[in-house]
Amino acid sequence: MKIKKVTVLGANGTMGSNASAIFASFGNATVYMVARNKEKALQAVARVVKAVKCESIKRNLIPSDYSSLEECIENSDLVFESVSEDFEIKKDVLRKVSLYLKPGAICCTGTSGLSITELAKELREEQRGAFFGMHMFNPPYVMVLCEMIKTEYSNERVFEKVKEYAKTTLRRQVVDVKDKPGFLGNRIGFQFINQAIQYAEMYKEAGGIDYIDSILGKCTGRTMAPIMTADFVGLDVHKAIVDYLYMNTHDFANKTFQLPNYVEGLIQQGRLGKKVDEGFYKTIIGPGGSRIKYVYDIQTSEYRPVNSYDFQFTKKMRQCIVESNYRKAYDILINSEDFEPRLCVKFLLTYVLYAITAGIEACDIPEAIDHVMVTGFGWCPPYGIVEALGGKSVFEELIKERIDPEMKGVIDWKMILDRVDKSSYDFRRYIKA
Repeated sequence: MKIKKVTVLGANGTMGSNASAIFASFGNATVYMVARNKEKALQAVARVVKAVKCESIKRNLIPSDYSSLEECIENSDLVFESVSEDFEIKKDVLRKVSLYLKPGAICCTGTSGLSITELAKELREEQRGAFFGMHMFNPPYVMVLCEMIKTEYSNERVFEKVKEYAKTTLRRQVVDVKDKPGFLGNRIGFQFINQAIQYAEMYKEAGGIDYIDSILGKCTGRTMAPIMTADFVGLDVHKAIVDYLYMNTHDFANKTFQLPNYVEGLIQQGRLGKKVDEGFYKTIIGPGGSRIKYVYDIQTSEYRPVNSYDFQFTKKMRQCIVESNYRKAYDILINSEDFEPRLCVKFLLTYVLYAITAGIEACDIPEAIDHVMVTGFGWCPPYGIVEALGGKSVFEELIKERIDPEMKGVIDWKMILDRVDKSSYDFRRYIKA
């Protein structure tokens, strides 16, 4: 499949500008970067050039606004929609796209979890066969996952060609997932993240946000702690994803997608995370230019310096990991009777259980849950966590001993445990001191 010209709608957004970079660099395509106005489009072009660290890519990027939408779309082999994560906004944009889309052109949405089939209905009937979900992850030069989603209208032959283009030309790790809420990667990842955000409120007297992040840090298979990850994503984007999942999923973890009120308050105050330098965390420039990390204190509604929590289990685990003794590190975690390590184990068990549950619904390939969490989030994969804990038999025993009693009646344990498999990834790569 030859894609020479691409229109990216919403190119001034984080995903829009990053997708533009992928199409222009790996795809060597001419990219019309369409933003609300020319100034925002020019800023987006500058951001792409800076991110790619290649001035020559600029010749592939054409800053545009919606006044030139017809010209851009009529000239494009592929249109990539990346406007706000809102059904009505996306539908309105796609209706406009349908007016100008040339015969044989591909149209994709970069939505992070909205129904592709519902969005496809905004295109003319003859255009729907070449409309797909193409969900890429940030930052795309590090997180190479691309979830590809077809609809009931999709032309299978065209879908396979677009997948091959994403895999071979754009150099993405392509995972074919079903049109389910949140698809697969976000459904698993944001369950973990939002539950951590909920627990921060439950344990606000112990420290809240940085307390929970310290429990679920690098030793548990994440480069970045979960609530800090939400800061990177953006609190408004996080809200859009978990609100949709809360309304549209009906499994044992549904309540973990409910956004706490304190997060709603931060969003209303414009404290949206890293993109505005203030969210769950912020950095203060101290005397002599020193950078001091602050965290939002849920109890006082004020920012304070991040605490250094002295958990014995993390100290001991880090020492073992430095010595490459991962088995002993996780034995320490499992066998500790303190509250924090027991909470950590509970989170890890839920992570695996929910990953398998979501995987059964959203994908036919069991190992896909590992692919999406490694290449989309950089996390230790679910089956890797099973191995880190000691293998399938240990995992099964921990489930029996530690999982909440109310979950036992709503989960098909046989189906879950039958699905547990050995990971193709080495879990030790993701467990850090």
